[in-house]
Amino acid sequence: MNFWNSPYLLFVLSCVVLSLSIHIGHVLRNRVRGVTEEDREDLGLVLNASLTLLALLIGFSFSMAVSRYDMRKNYEEAEANAIGTEYSRTDLLPADDATKVRRLLKNYLDQRLLFYTTTDPNRVTKINADTSQLQNQLWSAVQPGTKMQPSAVVALAVSGMNDVLNSQGYTQAAWWNRIPAEAWILIAAIAIGCSLLVGYHARGRRFFLVVPLVVSLAFCLIADIDSPRGGAVRVRPQNLLSLSGSLAP
Repeated sequence: MNFWNSPYLLFVLSCVVLSLSIHIGHVLRNRVRGVTEEDREDLGLVLNASLTLLALLIGFSFSMAVSRYDMRKNYEEAEANAIGTEYSRTDLLPADDATKVRRLLKNYLDQRLLFYTTTDPNRVTKINADTSQLQNQLWSAVQPGTKMQPSAVVALAVSGMNDVLNSQGYTQAAWWNRIPAEAWILIAAIAIGCSLLVGYHARGRRFFLVVPLVVSLAFCLIADIDSPRGGAVRVRPQNLLSLSGSLAP
């Protein structure tokens, strides 16, 4: 299971692991060798440098997550524009083909709304299969018009259908574009190392939960923004919903 797909589970796991790491560091300090004042200054430099590196990595990861979230929002808008434009261009097709294409576009729009609002992975698989089938039907529906009345006007409708199909591919690619697992592993390793140093450097236990809590909250927020279907921060298909309302009979 990918914990970064479940922000709240990642938060709990991070708190537990980082708190345990601080406790281990504190135990090592008491049992292995006490920290002298001379060593404490050097250890403080190492700890500050490690925490600074961790903060930079968290900041870069947050920036990556936000940029991917913005990309998903932009492609949702592009999809709505492409579908709405093609719906208007169906008037350029022969009457029978135009009616069929409009009906298929409405069904296609419903599937795209389900894609954005569904969280069940099994249901998403079926939605993708139905979407692919509708795409084939849409492309087949615009082809007869190009053969019967080959003209620049009809070609405009075909070009619009091509934009509809391409926009879905761009959206899917944006949803797959996540923070790499290797980056998460690196950040987690550095966070655990910093927690060990905090426990080894600290004299008391009063503020042991501060670092795990702050870092875990940062991990949770990054994972929430980066996960398209997990957590509370998700792309709302506002443009597709508005288009669906305008196309309703």
